[in-house]
Amino acid sequence: MSARDIFHEAVKRALVKDCWQVTDDPLELEWEEVKVKIDLAAERLIAAERENEKIAVEIKSFISSSAVSSFHTALGQFLNYRIMLELNEPQRELYLAIPVDAYESFFQSRLAQIAVRQNQVKLLVYDPVFEEVVKWIK
Repeated sequence: MSARDIFHEAVKRALVKDCWQVTDDPLELEWEEVKVKIDLAAERLIAAERENEKIAVEIKSFISSSAVSSFHTALGQFLNYRIMLELNEPQRELYLAIPVDAYESFFQSRLAQIAVRQNQVKLLVYDPVFEEVVKWIK
């Protein structure tokens, strides 16, 4: 079993505060011999459309000494998980959850901005102390 991110529960509570219902913890996907576990899956009712909006969230803390190394790992996971979602649950959007201080520091670098834009990474920026979603970036 893989270890949960240190902010896993904080992000889970933040999603609930933001009116999401957590449906899977973790979301397990399989394709051929490959199995992956995305940290969370959630959905919420879109009142105007009477449909459910569905997301999957991969949570990262960015607390290691190397933000670049953490970013490489997170980006690789994100890209692979997005492929798995497209094959298994194409209606679900994948988000990379990052703490607000990482967003305000490393994610303002040109490297991070270009990589996020070119790879179409959707971000969920969270505050781990107040357990709130700060920003959704599509």
